[in-house]
Amino acid sequence: MIPAPSQLRAHRDDRVFEIAWPDGSAFRLPFHFVRCECPCAVCVDEITGVRLLDPAAVPAEIQPVQLAFSGNYALKVTWSDGHNTGLYTWSKLAELCRQKAAIAIASGSAP
Repeated sequence: MIPAPSQLRAHRDDRVFEIAWPDGSAFRLPFHFVRCECPCAVCVDEITGVRLLDPAAVPAEIQPVQLAFSGNYALKVTWSDGHNTGLYTWSKLAELCRQKAAIAIASGSAP
């Protein structure tokens, strides 16, 4: 089981979540990226796992309007486009951090 982040902040001016993990690693995940990776049944087909959400349909200026913890296992986000059904488990957030780090390494920039 993935532990809870040691720090999770939404930086609205930069449009990123800053996530620090107990192992000392830290990542900045753009709001748009996180919204497009929503794991809910509206955004991903529950049977096939095929992503239903078209990233082009998500406004570039998307931002969270409310953040809440769901127990000690997930972050619930209400987005400025009205979407609020996704729960981002710590495992999902860690996966998104790994994806973003892999993209950064491939492009030669820092995560």
